[in-house]
Amino acid sequence: MRHFVYFSSSATTSGKALSKYAGGDLMKAGRIDIAIHFIIHAFFLSNKLRDNVKVHLIFYGQPDPPKHIEIQVKPETDLSKKDIGNLLKKILYKYKPGEKNEVLPGCWIEKKNFEKVLSELSEGNEVFILDERGKELRDVKIPDNCVFVIGDHDGLPKKELKRLRKEFTPVSIGKEIYFASQVVTIVNHELDFRGMD
Repeated sequence: MRHFVYFSSSATTSGKALSKYAGGDLMKAGRIDIAIHFIIHAFFLSNKLRDNVKVHLIFYGQPDPPKHIEIQVKPETDLSKKDIGNLLKKILYKYKPGEKNEVLPGCWIEKKNFEKVLSELSEGNEVFILDERGKELRDVKIPDNCVFVIGDHDGLPKKELKRLRKEFTPVSIGKEIYFASQVVTIVNHELDFRGMD
């Protein structure tokens, strides 16, 4: 299983706040537009959805951070590229304090911080941090059970990145700076090229 962790320090943590911008300027909802593109590029292929990917969105925006949204394609999961914003809105609306709630098939939400999510994912998986100072992705041995951590347009918090570099493996996709959604596409392509599930 491939896990992609997307961290955003500004993405809204409220369905109500997201509703305010639905159909409008999602950039004002803490750049939720980046999260939408990230989800699309993590799961969608030309003629199918990836079922070997799990996306973890960690939102630290107002009014109720942090929120951890987990999405995995199941046979009954209904994902549409045109409706990812509404999907996130529904998931955020259905948050229940104190529990991990499966809002829709394959879509969960809970209140959990970045450090705790990574700590849990590191059990049984190798964690890679996307970092311009990391090892070249093409030269790194990657197991089938892997986690890739990607920051939003502001990247990962500096203090957090410093800690993560010591704890996990930093990897780079090259000298250019790509959009988060492009990064997930490049990583998916590399794993596909290697014939990995």
